[in-house]
Amino acid sequence: MPNIKNQEEVKSLIAKFKAMKGMIMTQYQGLNVSQISELRNELRKCGCEYVVVKNTLGKVALKEVGLDIASEYFEGPIALVMEESNDPVSPAKIVAEFAKKNEKFVVKAGFLDGKVLQANEIKALAALPTKEVLIAKMLGSMQAPISGLVNVMQGSIRNLVYVINAVKEKQIA
Repeated sequence: MPNIKNQEEVKSLIAKFKAMKGMIMTQYQGLNVSQISELRNELRKCGCEYVVVKNTLGKVALKEVGLDIASEYFEGPIALVMEESNDPVSPAKIVAEFAKKNEKFVVKAGFLDGKVLQANEIKALAALPTKEVLIAKMLGSMQAPISGLVNVMQGSIRNLVYVINAVKEKQIA
């Protein structure tokens, strides 16, 4: 890479690859600028970045960070969804929804926790509930036994109050 601009771009990609938690590789050929901007805006909301990458530079950067197993997917115009949070489901949902609306948009592969994901695995990831929903379900299931215990305890106290009230009514009458 004799070009200084390319060297800087590879350094930037290496830094992004090291910081990312997950990545989705897409082929965007046939989409117009407004469609890509719409996708970028949606991905920004969940803390992701959508970057168009030159194939050669992407392969060099992946090899540099030890992820050269995914370099075989760098064919044609490629853009990467880079996720830096701990929620890989949200970007997968956004990308899958966008792919349904735009037939020319193709999800090629992904990368999560040191493993290359195929397109069908990304669709399966998109079908999962979000992190917030899973936490809410877990908290609800943890709270259910406690709520049941409280209701049982209240029932005993309530029955005692009814008995005392009936005794009081009987003594008044």
